[in-house]
Amino acid sequence: MAVTLKDVATLAGVSVKTVSNVVNGYAFVKPENRRRVEEALAATGYRPNVGARNLRRGRTGFLALMVPELAIPYFGELAGLVITAAQRRGWSVLIEQTQGTRDRERATLSSLGPHLVDGALVHPEALEASDFPDSVGGIPLVLLGEHAVEVAIDHVAIDNVLAARTAVRHLVGLGRRRIAAIGANPQRGTSEQRLAGYRAALSEADLSYEDSLVAPVEKYHRTYGASAMKQLLALPSPPDAVFCFNDLLAVGALRAAAEQGLRVPEDIAIVGFDNNEESSFSLPSLTTIAPDKAALAEAAVELIHRRISGEAAAAPQDVQTPFSLEIRESTTGYERDIVRT
Repeated sequence: MAVTLKDVATLAGVSVKTVSNVVNGYAFVKPENRRRVEEALAATGYRPNVGARNLRRGRTGFLALMVPELAIPYFGELAGLVITAAQRRGWSVLIEQTQGTRDRERATLSSLGPHLVDGALVHPEALEASDFPDSVGGIPLVLLGEHAVEVAIDHVAIDNVLAARTAVRHLVGLGRRRIAAIGANPQRGTSEQRLAGYRAALSEADLSYEDSLVAPVEKYHRTYGASAMKQLLALPSPPDAVFCFNDLLAVGALRAAAEQGLRVPEDIAIVGFDNNEESSFSLPSLTTIAPDKAALAEAAVELIHRRISGEAAAAPQDVQTPFSLEIRESTTGYERDIVRT
């Protein structure tokens, strides 16, 4: 005989409603009651009939996640964390990668609706406000990341300007004075915000901004980081430090510096952004800005959940999640510390 909610409630010593709240992922359950219910669920082997439950609610049981490129580790890691956060609330996740092009992003947005998903998490690179149709079907949307879109939609991101300032301040504090940046790309909101933070940190340190020290890239891949680093090292007065707008660019820069016979960090210090797993295994290990990706994923999925449940305020929310600066060998040799914000 199939285990019922009542069986679980009897074993846990709580009401059927409490068991239902735990099974459905609601946050307002006392920790002790949640623990007892979770133990009872495990002991009885209870498995909810997700299909029937979704039909009763008029839901699909799916969320959509739209990201530019899964080959970039940040987005792959974020996707895994979104899946974990969604599963705790009974959702599966459909993932679409857009390559960051406006056409693909618009096409993905226009395909969404209550017939397919209950909500969507969107990490845009090129969308504009006019690209958000009224016909998305009324499903909750959450914007992720740095791309600025003036629309009345929930948004979750770190403070990218402050994060970039933190990275460059670290280099300034080490006595570096010719600090370059790799990652300029006017088509990316990521670039605009991190460049703004870079410039702000230079200004507060009374260091001049020089166009020649800002290397543009087409994509945030290793090969473009290496190529940009070679251009910077060929300058008549090359940099003594480089802030890269993501870790893949920084890994490429590390390779180019090694090929030129430079020592990192003795001759040139390098900082990345994203704290991908690769950054702690590069040689030298990479100092990098570490967004709390788990907190970002949790906050985004929770916003969708609250919108669907009718718990969220009517006004769109702008949620900032934390980050830290992971200090590793690429700036201080074998010394290591963590600066949190």
